Amino acid sequence: MKKKWIILFGIVIMIIFGLGVKFYMDEEKLNKEMKKVVYSDEAKQVFKKRLTNLDPNAFTEKGIIHSYKIEEGSVEHNPMGGIEVELIINNDSELNVSYTLSKNNGELSGGASVVSEKLSKLLGRWEE
Repeated sequence: MKKKWIILFGIVIMIIFGLGVKFYMDEEKLNKEMKKVVYSDEAKQVFKKRLTNLDPNAFTEKGIIHSYKIEEGSVEHNPMGGIEVELIINNDSELNVSYTLSKNNGELSGGASVVSEKLSKLLGRWEE
């Protein structure tokens, strides 16, 4: 009788371990797919368009926004759909913009955004 319980316990442990590995692998696959989208040429076009909407002179000498980079640790799945990503502006971590990327009708677009206080002030969009 004791031997049956040990075998049953072993089987339950193996099932739990197997499910854990499966969930981990699914999560890793999702993370790779999200990063592939965020670093794509299509995403770069979306970022440049959205940043130019914030600063019409972006990426020129007259502009405040000269460059951006993706904060790699910020890429995550949005529970409402899409991908959350943070952009660091001009290599200054206090100047950042967060976007929600999503695909609509097969086209990648930038949805909601959050602009840091410091960047908002530089862009003249901050009111105290």
